[in-house]
Amino acid sequence: MKTPSQMSEESMQRMEARIPELAGSAVKRAYLQALTTSGKVIEARNGQLIETTAEGTVRVIRSIAKPVAVTMGAKRVRARQA
Repeated sequence: MKTPSQMSEESMQRMEARIPELAGSAVKRAYLQALTTSGKVIEARNGQLIETTAEGTVRVIRSIAKPVAVTMGAKRVRARQA
């Protein structure tokens, strides 16, 4: 079994710099695959929950609550409904 060769810092930084590009293409591929297999995709866009179909129809399902800023380490408890 071969032992892995050492990678230079420069080549490691080049590879790490490609992570956002690779992640973006993976998300796009997953989006298109979901449209192909199920015929629709639901995503959050501009504060709304949106359904997009393979035919290109876009439907707003509902508005999404605005995000709440939480400080690191804080604990939040959802209020119980009566």
